[in-house]
Amino acid sequence: MSEPTGNLLHNLVYFGRVLRAIGLDVQPDGIGNLAKATAWIPIDRKQDFHLAARSLLIRRQQDLLAFDRAFEMFWKAGVGQKPDLGSTAGTTTTIEYDPLMPEAEGPESVSFAPRIRYSPAEALRYKDFAELSSEELNAVKPLLAELKWKLGQHPTRRWQRGRGDVIDMRLMLRQSFRHGGEPLQVLRRQHRSKPRRLVVIADISGSMERYSSLLLHFIFGLSQSLDSWSEAFVFSTRLTRITRQIHGHDVEQTLAAVAQQVPDWSGGTRIGQALKTFNFTWARRVLARGAVVLLVSDGWDRGDEGLLRVEMARLQRSSYRLIWLNPLLGSPDYEPLTRGMQGALPFVDDFLPIHNLASVEDLAGSLGSLQQRRPVRKQWSAPSLQLATGPIEEHG
Repeated sequence: MSEPTGNLLHNLVYFGRVLRAIGLDVQPDGIGNLAKATAWIPIDRKQDFHLAARSLLIRRQQDLLAFDRAFEMFWKAGVGQKPDLGSTAGTTTTIEYDPLMPEAEGPESVSFAPRIRYSPAEALRYKDFAELSSEELNAVKPLLAELKWKLGQHPTRRWQRGRGDVIDMRLMLRQSFRHGGEPLQVLRRQHRSKPRRLVVIADISGSMERYSSLLLHFIFGLSQSLDSWSEAFVFSTRLTRITRQIHGHDVEQTLAAVAQQVPDWSGGTRIGQALKTFNFTWARRVLARGAVVLLVSDGWDRGDEGLLRVEMARLQRSSYRLIWLNPLLGSPDYEPLTRGMQGALPFVDDFLPIHNLASVEDLAGSLGSLQQRRPVRKQWSAPSLQLATGPIEEHG
């Protein structure tokens, strides 16, 4: 079963934001579970999808009526469109309802009264990074730095006592000597777990110029917040490792050091060549132990499409999870029709937007809910790629 991509995934993420906007306690991992459920519950079966969404997203009984109404409004808006909840730019909407209303009156009698109030911070959460003024940019930067990031755990080869399925015969034998050689207790062991590594590969070419500054703040915030070791690279026509610079303590000095280190800032875009450099020079060192890769780019590429497909296939096989973050995906009218995106998408595990604060918050929730073991994923393959690249190695 395949997970949803494109407009469907975008709509599900936006639906979660709608529910949070009206005051419901919806966690990011709930939207992720709902996205996975669409593999078994088709979106065109409205009643089944409604019940699945309600069971996965709602935790409190008093929220059921508000959820049902929001679901109906969202469903009627149509695919790729946003429901009109009465909000305007720079405002948030609160839908009030009475949770103590007698059940006999039914959900149709619930009164929804939108109340508009101004909230600058809330407005910034949903405003596209490319549309921010200089004052708004300065306000967004500390908000990016305050985000808390946490990756899922991955099992190591080392063992420890625990509740696993493996019986620890060596320890049982040692302890049995205290009781005349009789084992009195069944002891088990399990693999130790460590936080996953994160590798960020960000596009700083001319087409990404509107987002480059905030993306570097995003990478800096990641490096400061994560408990696990992380790596950072940027590319335009060539790949540059900025891990040493990005692990500084002052964000402005860090960004100045990065600018001096990168010779092709705002140049052309050669994604395939940059990924080839990464795969052959850095992958073996930085993708060990189940690393997650964040590839940030709008997909505009002037390089060889065949090379891009080959290197994306190699990168996906080498990483635990390959997540492509595209700032253009935040637009409901966006379609991945560029040559670069067409060549890369078959090898992407998750295709997500990164155009505003809300999308970055959703990404933090998704990374925090990664499973301990890599799920079975549908990987695109072709004989020509195997002939061109040879065997592609697996890394944890």
